[in-house]
Amino acid sequence: MSILPGFLLSFAIAIVSYLLNRFIFHSFGSATIAILLGIILGNLYFKQVTLFAGTAWSEKKLLEFSVMFLGATVTFQTIGKLGFSGVGFILIQMISTIIFVLFMGKKLGFSANVSALMASGNAVCGSSAIAAVEPVIGSETSEKRTSIAMVNLMGTILMLSLPFLGTWIFGNNDLLRGALIGGTEQSVGQVVASATMVNPNTTTLATLFKIMRIIMLVFVVLYFGFRSKKQKINEQGPTQIKIKRNSFLPWYVLGFLVLCTLDTLIHFVPEVSATAKFLSGWCETIALAAIGLRLNLVEFIKAGKKLLIYGLSTLVFQVVLALILISLLIK
Repeated sequence: MSILPGFLLSFAIAIVSYLLNRFIFHSFGSATIAILLGIILGNLYFKQVTLFAGTAWSEKKLLEFSVMFLGATVTFQTIGKLGFSGVGFILIQMISTIIFVLFMGKKLGFSANVSALMASGNAVCGSSAIAAVEPVIGSETSEKRTSIAMVNLMGTILMLSLPFLGTWIFGNNDLLRGALIGGTEQSVGQVVASATMVNPNTTTLATLFKIMRIIMLVFVVLYFGFRSKKQKINEQGPTQIKIKRNSFLPWYVLGFLVLCTLDTLIHFVPEVSATAKFLSGWCETIALAAIGLRLNLVEFIKAGKKLLIYGLSTLVFQVVLALILISLLIK
């Protein structure tokens, strides 16, 4: 079956989302609009079987390329720019978020896979982190879609609320507002969109904190890969487990690491980094449109109350912890 119809539909929704973001909904990122449009259109109109192959390809492959291209937009030198207090804040925030989300997922009865995807998506970089962790834990596609939809929903709430919360608590301190936005919000697009509502300096600082989280993606993927392997060995026995050679670091995570390392060592010219950022953003937007088209809203609503509690409790935990850590660690 041809992938063209589903891909073209996803691409068209991405273009519409970009235009809506640019001319009407300035506070929303294109990716957020794309997944919302995809959910609406996919559940109301576009249920044709001929679209399935293309939307499945777009969902999987384009998210993978998005992760890889993201590597050319960050460098390990970000660690030095943040200083010990900034790095300490990000590490404690990320580790605590992962522990909390895994704990809440277990308490609420979600599968280990959903808990891992929610933890990585909220702690690191939204959909890109979920796409990176998904193959190493062997999750179902439906689990990935549910996690991405919830992480993006919570990210949208944070994107619209944190600029006001940060200003209310920290006044006009751009560093502290940037730390709050960059240290908690899920996707790169949401961080930029949110910080832009404050001022350019806050946007720069928030992006630095966000980049530090993105750099940690490789370690998060490795952690969940080893964790998943250990769980399967405990459940099935070591003789029943067959681990693929690339099961801990998928090709696109390796690509991310290589590009990040090259950018650190040789410093890509601005045009290269800008092109990589453009490609990463568009790949993510098209992929999220496809995910929205494939998300069964009836099944999503069935999880309803419990899933919403999961998402909101994670959101509150992240914000409260960030406020405490920023007050203690960052001057």
